[in-house]
Amino acid sequence: MTSPSTPPPTPAFAPTPDPLTPARDITHAHFEPGDQVVILKGVAGGELWGDAAHVVAPSWHTPTDEDGWRLRDATGGAQTYITGHPRYLVHLSRRCPECLIHLRAVEDHLLRKYADHDALVDCGWYTTTALGQLVHIADARSGR
Repeated sequence: MTSPSTPPPTPAFAPTPDPLTPARDITHAHFEPGDQVVILKGVAGGELWGDAAHVVAPSWHTPTDEDGWRLRDATGGAQTYITGHPRYLVHLSRRCPECLIHLRAVEDHLLRKYADHDALVDCGWYTTTALGQLVHIADARSGR
């Protein structure tokens, strides 16, 4: 008799304030088409986790009234293209000093907070609108 396959772990939703990303001062010009990026979303097994994507093209990010980027999900996924504000993104494809500083700050903040959690922890910082735009909870506005 074969054992049933183990279902994927259910993320522990842990709404937590994000004091770092909303204050991040990053310009649209920081990223270019073809860059590989990650949107940091939480902690899993003592490490940061997030969604990897490729930067595709400039776009208008309606929820923040600023220039954003069209992103292609690196794994395909249910939604292949989304629009994201530049300050949500961290370079994966190159060692960018600004992105490394932000990554370390998020790491220090989250890894200490969730040091005793083994489950995947989704900090609940992002949502995707009906228009396919990735929005940080600090940027969400009613009626958009």
